[in-house]
Amino acid sequence: MEPVTTGLLGILLLLVLLGLGMPIAFALMFTGFAGISVLAGLDSALPITAMMVYDEVAIYPYMVIPLFIVMGSFAGVSGLSRKMFSCLNLWMQKMPGGLAVVSIAACALFSAVSGSAIATTATLGNIALPEMKRHHYSDALSTGAVAAGGTLGFLIPPSLGFVVYGMLTEQSTGKLLVAGILPGILLAVIFCGVVTVWVKLQPQAAPQIDVEASWHERFVALKDLLLPLAVFVIVMAGIYGGVFTPTEAGAVGATILFFHALFSGSLSWKNLMTILEESLRISVMTLFLVTGASIFTSFLALSTIPMVMTAKVLHLGVAPVFILLAIIIFYLFLGCFLDAISMMVLTMPVVLPILSSLHCDLIWFGVVSVLMMQAGLITPPLGLNIFTITGIAKDVKVETVFKGVTPFLLAVLAVVLLLLFFPAIATWLPSKMIF
Repeated sequence: MEPVTTGLLGILLLLVLLGLGMPIAFALMFTGFAGISVLAGLDSALPITAMMVYDEVAIYPYMVIPLFIVMGSFAGVSGLSRKMFSCLNLWMQKMPGGLAVVSIAACALFSAVSGSAIATTATLGNIALPEMKRHHYSDALSTGAVAAGGTLGFLIPPSLGFVVYGMLTEQSTGKLLVAGILPGILLAVIFCGVVTVWVKLQPQAAPQIDVEASWHERFVALKDLLLPLAVFVIVMAGIYGGVFTPTEAGAVGATILFFHALFSGSLSWKNLMTILEESLRISVMTLFLVTGASIFTSFLALSTIPMVMTAKVLHLGVAPVFILLAIIIFYLFLGCFLDAISMMVLTMPVVLPILSSLHCDLIWFGVVSVLMMQAGLITPPLGLNIFTITGIAKDVKVETVFKGVTPFLLAVLAVVLLLLFFPAIATWLPSKMIF
C-alpha cells in the first residue's frame, strides 16, 4: 500500500474513532501507532511510541502547565477576583453598560494571573452575573459579556494555549506569551467598545446605575489591583528580560499567590487538595493530547501527506494571504465542534508544513491560532464558555447566550483580520526581547 493511501486511511480511522466517542488523545495515539506499524513495522512502532510518550511527560519546561493553572486557582480562592470586580466597578460604573464593561475588564485582569479561560469565565461569572441580574441587565448582554470576557484567559498571558502551541511547533514559549499581550489588551478594549455600542443602540439592555462613589473611595480601592498587576509584571517582565524562563516565572507567580491565599486565611487543606487535583487533571489531559499529536504527526510524516498537501497548496499559485484566510475559516468551522486544545493538536501536523513553506512567522501565527481557538470557546453549538455560563445562570436559555456572544465573536474575527494586515501588533514585543 502506498504511504499516501495509508495516511488517508489513517485519517479516516481517526475520524471514525472520534465519531464513536473515543477520547481524542487515545484516538490520536492508536491511529498513529497503527499507522507507524503499517509503514515502518511493529518493531519500529513500539520503541518510537514508547519514546514519545516518555519524552512528552519528562520535559522540564512542561512544568509550566500546572504552575499556570494553580496561579489562577490560588487567585480565585483568595478572593482576588471579587476585589478586582469591586474596585473596577467604582471606576467604571458610570460608563454605558458599566457592569458589563467591568466584567470584561475584570476578566482581562484575572486572565493576567490565570492560564485557563474556563476558570476565568466561571470565577467572574459567579460574581458578575448575579450583580447584573440585580440591576436588570438584559440576559443576552450580561451572559454574552462574561462568556466573551472569559475567553481572554486563553489569550492574555499566562495562557495554556500558547504553551500547547509552543510544544507542538517547537517555538519559544516565552516569545509566544509576550506576543499575546498587545492583542489581548486590544481585544479587551474592543469587547468594551461592543458593550458601549450595544447599550447606545438598546439603552434598556443596561439601565443606568445611580450609585455614587467618592474619589477617595476609588483611590483607596486601587490597592486591590496591586497584587494581580504586580504578579503579572513580575512574571512577564522576568520572561521579557530573560531573568527567568516561563517555567520559573510560573513558579514565582504561583508561589506569590500561594502565600497570599495562605496568609489571607482563605486557603484550607481541602481547598489546596482540590486545587492540586484540578491542576493534575488538566495537566495530564493536556500532555496526553500533545503526546497523541506527536505520535500522529510521526505517522503523517511517514505517509508524506503533509509534503503532498504543501506541494498542492503551493501549486495553486494564490497569494499567501488567501491561504491564511482559508486556514482561519477552517478553524472557525472546527470551533463549532471541537474544544480549543483539541483543535490545535489535530490541525498543527497538517497546517504547520504549509505555514513553513509560506515562510510565515510562527510566533505571529501562534497568536492568530490562539485567537481562533478562543473564538471556538464561544462558537455554537459546542462553545465551552457558553455552557459554563448556562451552568451558572441556570434560568437563562442557551439560545440567549448564543445571541449575546455573537457581537463579541465578530470582534474576535476583527482582531484576527487586524493581525493579518498589521502583524506587528503581535510581533513587535517579542522582537524586542533580550533573550
